[in-house]
Amino acid sequence: MTLAVAGRLRVLLLYGGRSAEHDVARAGAAWVAGSLDPQRYEVLPVGITTDGHWRLSTEVRDLLPGGPDALPVRLPVGGPQVTMRPDPGAHALVPLEPGLPADLDLGFDVVFPLMHGPYGEDGTVQGLCDLADVPYVGAGVLGSSVAMDKVMMKRAFAEAGLASVAWRAHRDGRDRAAFVAEVESAIGYPCFVKPANLGSSVGVGRADDPAAFAAALDRALLYDEWVIVEEAVEAREIEVAMLGNEVLETSFPGEVVPGEIYRSYADKYERQEARLVVPAPIDDALADTVRALAERMYRSVGCEGMARCDFFLEERRIDGSPGRGFLANEINTIPGCSPTSMFPRLWDWSGKPRGVVVDRLIELAFERHARRTARAGRQR
Repeated sequence: MTLAVAGRLRVLLLYGGRSAEHDVARAGAAWVAGSLDPQRYEVLPVGITTDGHWRLSTEVRDLLPGGPDALPVRLPVGGPQVTMRPDPGAHALVPLEPGLPADLDLGFDVVFPLMHGPYGEDGTVQGLCDLADVPYVGAGVLGSSVAMDKVMMKRAFAEAGLASVAWRAHRDGRDRAAFVAEVESAIGYPCFVKPANLGSSVGVGRADDPAAFAAALDRALLYDEWVIVEEAVEAREIEVAMLGNEVLETSFPGEVVPGEIYRSYADKYERQEARLVVPAPIDDALADTVRALAERMYRSVGCEGMARCDFFLEERRIDGSPGRGFLANEINTIPGCSPTSMFPRLWDWSGKPRGVVVDRLIELAFERHARRTARAGRQR
């Protein structure tokens, strides 16, 4: 569809959030805000604090006319508190405290959520938008929640016939000794321990022996009651960016070369020692294979709008035997969007600069909303 709208579209940009990935989301929001053409869009920047308060940033609104270079690396979170009206058709913010100009229009046409992890990427904000009957960028409730939960995501991959590393899941409070024994029998060391519902490598630990495994399990359980343990592999990390609802576009693959033994949070966002190689140095046949697998991954969780699909390319196993090829790792329904993130870099190399990408995402939001509201919840 085309954006045939009188005047400028008003975009409610939601960023920050309550999860441990708060600062990562603020960086991505700066990229999105700077990518929205001011001739076509007016941005309502709402930062969600780490304790869950929504604040309309008058500071960001003042900076936006200066263009992308006027914006900080991470959008600030601060300003008068607001909330969203959940009643269908309202499409408006409500001020909860003074400080906003009396003539400021708090209505909006579409929501662009830029949050990672729980309370933003997991279907919660998406459900609120559905209640308010407002278009929003990205996957719906189901796709968001399945992709966020690594346990359910792995089950969806298996159902779709996607190969992945060996894994086991554990819920806090269940028989820990039995779980340790199961991991040692089925997976062994080394292995990786992850919170089931988080991203950006937050809470992830590598375990090479029982003591390290116990410490990694304790750490992961600080972030989520469910953890997932995965087999360690010697593999290349290949990523594909996706756009689309029913009709999909796939970028050319890129490769992540970690600066550490695995790509930790510090490696991604603090030291930034990881190298992002775009395009990935793989032949055309492998590129075609992983792009087809990315489409299958995308559909397996019911994703729409956008995603980044991550794979391991295992060319040889740790014991020296032949590798298993591409192994599905994970899908991110709100991928990192900072200038150094793989998602924008892949699209830029594939011929879609930032402005084209955000235009397409907003088009897809309206397309999906129109399709769903033509049926969902309607009385017969």
